[in-house]
Amino acid sequence: MTTTPTERDRTATRLLRSSAEHSYDPEVEIDWEAPFVDGKYFVPPHRSSLYGTALWERMTEQQRVELTKHEVASIAGLGVWFETILMQLLVREYFKQDPTAPHAQYALTEIADECRHSVMFGRMIARLDAPLYQPVGVNQWLGKWIAHTGVGPRMYAAILIAEEILDTLQREAMNHEDVQPLVRMVSRIHVVEEARHVRYAREELARQIRAAGRGRLAFDKLVIARAAYLTGRRLIDPRVYRAVGIDPEQGRRAARANPHHRETMRWAGERVVAFLSDLDLIGGPGTALWHASGLLPRTA
Repeated sequence: MTTTPTERDRTATRLLRSSAEHSYDPEVEIDWEAPFVDGKYFVPPHRSSLYGTALWERMTEQQRVELTKHEVASIAGLGVWFETILMQLLVREYFKQDPTAPHAQYALTEIADECRHSVMFGRMIARLDAPLYQPVGVNQWLGKWIAHTGVGPRMYAAILIAEEILDTLQREAMNHEDVQPLVRMVSRIHVVEEARHVRYAREELARQIRAAGRGRLAFDKLVIARAAYLTGRRLIDPRVYRAVGIDPEQGRRAARANPHHRETMRWAGERVVAFLSDLDLIGGPGTALWHASGLLPRTA
């Protein structure tokens, strides 16, 4: 299949129309003052990183709920971090484009969406009264580097990894009766609007793959693998375990060894891994990073 500029603009026009018809204001749509519901979790309990472990069995029900509260705060914190990077990338791309073109206008529309999403996630973290869990150290530096230098395939693929994993988790959470209404509503808004972003990024990535040279893709594959490693390893920040009296390193080791959590990560990454594999963006020197991320299927 070939993608011409005309097809690109037709896609952007459809996405602009969808944005006009299906966009939400979290300030209006969400009741931020509503109390939490006693006994409900903040992620589906079977998706908790420690579900099924000896540590989970020793926790009280209240501690289990508290752990999931910090886990959803960690997921939201990483989401805001990646969305901030994406907004910088899109602004740089827009600066080089014709502002009368639909695909340029859609880039601005997506930035507006991401601004609302970042505010929404920030408000949710504050409402949870949880710390801000975001990458630090080398990972933080890598994020700044991608934000300032990311172009082409590595730009769109790195963001897609985070977007599609978060989308998969939220699609389940928004319909799960054991999850707090606040989290379900935040998830629902993000899923509806993020579907447009995923389509735009997928089509842009496929188009740019065809235009990139072999040497360029070899480097991009390594950057993409590092983004996958960061997402897989830091979706649940080990610091969340302190909230329930567990040493972060002990919690991290238990989660990494937990077959339930390993399966959750593979399940969450299934769609994006299949898509990137079809584009031949997984392999080479970055393969070890992909395996370490926990996102690849068992047979990969």
